[in-house]
Amino acid sequence: MEAISSVISTINGIVWGPMMLVLILGVGLFLMLGLKLMPILKLGTGFKLLWSGRSAEGDAASEGEIPPYQALMTALSATVGTGNIAGVATAVFLGGPGALFWMWCTALVGMATKYAEAVLAVKYREVDDAGNHVGGPMYYIKNGLGAKWAWLGSAFAIFGAIAAFGIGNTVQSNSVADVIQSNFGLNVWLTGVILMVLVGAVLIGGIKRIGSVAGALVPIMAIAYLVAGLVVLAINADAIPAALNLIFTYAFTESAAEGGFAGAAIWMAIRFGVARGIFSNEAGLGSAPIAHAAAQTKDPVRQGLVAMLGTFIDTIIICSITGLVIITSGEWTSGVSGAALTSAAFSHALPGFGNYLIAISLAIFAFTTIIGWSFYGERCVEFLFGLKAITPYRILWIIAVPLGAGVSLDFVWLLADTLNAMMAIPNLIALALLSPVVFKLTREYFAKQR
Repeated sequence: MEAISSVISTINGIVWGPMMLVLILGVGLFLMLGLKLMPILKLGTGFKLLWSGRSAEGDAASEGEIPPYQALMTALSATVGTGNIAGVATAVFLGGPGALFWMWCTALVGMATKYAEAVLAVKYREVDDAGNHVGGPMYYIKNGLGAKWAWLGSAFAIFGAIAAFGIGNTVQSNSVADVIQSNFGLNVWLTGVILMVLVGAVLIGGIKRIGSVAGALVPIMAIAYLVAGLVVLAINADAIPAALNLIFTYAFTESAAEGGFAGAAIWMAIRFGVARGIFSNEAGLGSAPIAHAAAQTKDPVRQGLVAMLGTFIDTIIICSITGLVIITSGEWTSGVSGAALTSAAFSHALPGFGNYLIAISLAIFAFTTIIGWSFYGERCVEFLFGLKAITPYRILWIIAVPLGAGVSLDFVWLLADTLNAMMAIPNLIALALLSPVVFKLTREYFAKQR
């Protein structure tokens, strides 16, 4: 096992190395410039479409399974998770406050990436034998790039189906079980069984049940977390100017060792800011367009405008709150990392309450991530093996939840993290090659609007 772990660690270092970060940022920047900054300039339009997309109108209802709003909430349910609490903390701990600046940069170009993913997902989606609209990178690679690229779509589906069990299932249930045990003393296996029952109850209803649960739960949990974060920032208001100064200063200069913080070079700020930003908002990984392909819409661009909000909400809003709470509290120099650092930062301002708030938030965030990623995994195995593969996959998914809660997941995390990066590679190649389609559809849509 040590030999296998060593090999995968080596691969992980390559796929998450400088070339991957350049590829993610490069494709995102290329798309943003090709779209003439449209995702930023049309942010308000996206929010208007999100509000009007709470239900499908007219004959658009026959073009998908869930309203555009629920498609975004399903995608957000998978992205708003441990990355927003533990991922941001890890980025600041390893890369210093400057990592938050590079997370912002990743999110801004990531809006263009997420927009392009959703546009292509709706443009090239198919209707399966059960009458459901299915799409995502494997479909826009097959239908957009042609038969000679089909192997690339299959590679994405294989990586996605396996990676989902790690990043979207066992890692999440393990995080929940650990934080619930440390704060409330509940046995990890019991937490795992409770999670398994809840996840199973949602998955039995398929994408429509997932969409309705995500549509109800995601806004509540995100708003509650944001309100708590803003309360903490109000308490720490005097420290906000200094925190912002640290963020912008350490984004371009080496941060010195301080307290339990070992210091970080500029490269570490960039590396961990970009890597954790992508881990959090998933722009470029190719997961979110699988959910957006199920949206009840006839226009790919309309869904793209809604989809890009996911990156903005996840990173620019939620991750920024977490990062500022950590930096203003001063706990980032304590030597603590991960969810424990975020918990300590909230407890600093809200003693006796902040740690419980983070425990409950992490539990809900992780639960919605499990149900969101189950849908991604199912669509990947359906692409590879057909509808008959969904039920066995779903059963394995539900069984994996309590197993993940009670075992050590160092190897699973490493494998999932590596496969996540390998999902991104075929997706980013497809986005670059199909970018003319995205640009053409966008020009045509806004020409009609004018």
